[in-house]
Amino acid sequence: QVQLVESGGGSVQSGGSLRLSCAASGNIDSSRSMGWFRQAPGKEREGVAAIAIDGRTRYAGSGNGRFTISQDNAKNTLYLQMDSLKHDDTAMYYCAANGPRLGLFDLWWFLQEKYNTWGQGTQVTVSS
Repeated sequence: QVQLVESGGGSVQSGGSLRLSCAASGNIDSSRSMGWFRQAPGKEREGVAAIAIDGRTRYAGSGNGRFTISQDNAKNTLYLQMDSLKHDDTAMYYCAANGPRLGLFDLWWFLQEKYNTWGQGTQVTVSS
């Protein structure tokens, strides 16, 4: 059984930074990508960033240049460094695993239905 546990969320003022972590345990398919998604109240869940097994990364336009996704394979942990946070970044952030394989990563990285394992989420609140 695969388990993903997010941490690092919280409340921060606009312009601040947060680093989210996602600890993975169980049978994570190492040939598949991992990603971060978020869902704001009243909105659809959207892809934020993802990382493929070859280290390739992709970002949604809203976070490009401000967010950095990384992973520590030795610790089975995925990270999302978020800088210059804005009020619009307020959302529940979810870690996702067992996503698109390398050949389809560029096409599908932002599609939640292409990931089959999810964490419980961590809340990020940015005050303006």
